[in-house]
Amino acid sequence: MISAIAEVLGRQPEIALFLVLAVGYAVGQIRFGPVQLGGICGTLIAALVVGQLGIRLDDSVKNVFFMLFIFALGYAGGPQFFANLDAKGLRLGLLCLVEVVVVLALVLAATVFLSLDQGTAAGLMAGAATESAVVGTATDAISKLALPLADIRQLQANVVTAYSITYVFGLIAIVIVTSQVFPLLLRVDLRAEADRLWKTMGGGGESLDAASATPEMVGRVFLVTVGRGRTVGELTAIFGGHASIERVMRRGQSLAVAPTLRLQAFDEVLAIGRRSVLVNVAELLGREFANTSAFDAVVETTEVVVNRREWFNRKLYELHELHDLGTPLPPGVQIVGLARDGNPMPLLHDMTLQRGDVLKLYGPVLDVARALPLIGDRVVASTHSNISYAAAGILLGVFIGSFSVKLGGIPFSLGTGGGALVTGLLFGWYQSKNPHRLSVPPEALALMKDLGLATFIACVGLASGPQALSLVKKFGIALPLVGVAIAVVPATISLFVGHRLLKLEAPVLLGAIAGQQCSTPALSAVQNAAGNATPLLGYTITYAISNVVLPLMGPLIVALAGLVAHGAK
Repeated sequence: MISAIAEVLGRQPEIALFLVLAVGYAVGQIRFGPVQLGGICGTLIAALVVGQLGIRLDDSVKNVFFMLFIFALGYAGGPQFFANLDAKGLRLGLLCLVEVVVVLALVLAATVFLSLDQGTAAGLMAGAATESAVVGTATDAISKLALPLADIRQLQANVVTAYSITYVFGLIAIVIVTSQVFPLLLRVDLRAEADRLWKTMGGGGESLDAASATPEMVGRVFLVTVGRGRTVGELTAIFGGHASIERVMRRGQSLAVAPTLRLQAFDEVLAIGRRSVLVNVAELLGREFANTSAFDAVVETTEVVVNRREWFNRKLYELHELHDLGTPLPPGVQIVGLARDGNPMPLLHDMTLQRGDVLKLYGPVLDVARALPLIGDRVVASTHSNISYAAAGILLGVFIGSFSVKLGGIPFSLGTGGGALVTGLLFGWYQSKNPHRLSVPPEALALMKDLGLATFIACVGLASGPQALSLVKKFGIALPLVGVAIAVVPATISLFVGHRLLKLEAPVLLGAIAGQQCSTPALSAVQNAAGNATPLLGYTITYAISNVVLPLMGPLIVALAGLVAHGAK
């Protein structure tokens, strides 16, 4: 039975590829408490198992999909990476520096004491740091070593095997320490601290769902009875910026809406805003009625990227205030969503805006049209991808990655992966500055990243299957234990640095540590423990930096581990 399956898969290895992807992503969705392996780790495990049958795909398949992944990774993270190269971003970036330096030091120490080869050392770093992209950049660097083909394949197999062993333990360790152990070390009630920070930033009593998801916006018409004598300004103050009076009709005539306009009995008023606010407006104005024929207001929801320099590092609430920056947003325009690097952020009054943030606006068409140029450029909502733009970026990245320099006598090059990552960063940054131009939409980028990395991991896993068991037998429990240490030690040092030196609030600090580890499961665990979205305030910055810097460490750890191993001989 098994021999028949192996024969079929050997003749058509593409069947093995999609089998591994299907099984791997199914396994990755299984949740063990707060821990979920994810599709990539699941795919790798499935590939190693199927790889025992001796199935192998052509190396060109692996290389093409890896270039797609690494370019998309840089493209998606480019805007936030460059946006965080300011005083605040570099301040939190100190935690990323801790991550890189400590991880490199620990991996090199393990290389000496356990006599690790370059492949195992690189896989150890990728798994313990839970950064799958290091697997790709490291295997790419190994392919360029002046070694026999058999040795190169063995080293690449060791990268994958060491990664698969240490990733699981590193992931579990970082999830537990960030959400459970570190709050005890800080001696804080994480939920209480997160709630205090939430209220300090103007969050009030809003729930996590209300802040992280787009609030439902509605328009309602009311017949003024109990509200006669109130001014539009008084009502706007009561609404607290969450709703506005958009139209007032008096005896069939539309009035100019201004803060000083005083309502009279039987005026018809159109209010636009959050449903949770408008449900109580009838108590302020009068009964709601369904005859809206007199109102021809058309509303829309649109997204705008913050790229006007005067708004960088300003507070969200300032968009609606008159100040030295110029005209505020029209009162009828509501901010109903904020996304940063693809993550929905909490809508807090004191939220600091960054370059590349995407605001979702809701309001009358004419008011929204006036608001857009005050903030930046409208985000082009298109399902079409500019393939020429993406292909040119990858081509340029391959060219840049072909150059090599010597650092301290050690030959070092970015390689295909590092070059494509750098050009992805630059092309993504340029797109964020010119969102009105057709490029690669977020949905296409997500597919490029997921499919590119999964296919690459499946290919190397299939090729590494026969050699995997030998590495497991050689090191036994040593690799998992070292993997846990490499995950926990830099996180613990960052906890001390962030608490003692940077004076970060506990929710922000724990989110930043999850970000420096590029661990979305750890962020989810911290948010669940905190009870709101405040950990995102630290996570987005360190994640954007580590997600770029750690993959570039793949070629470096291969070069350093080779030097250490040679010196040990």
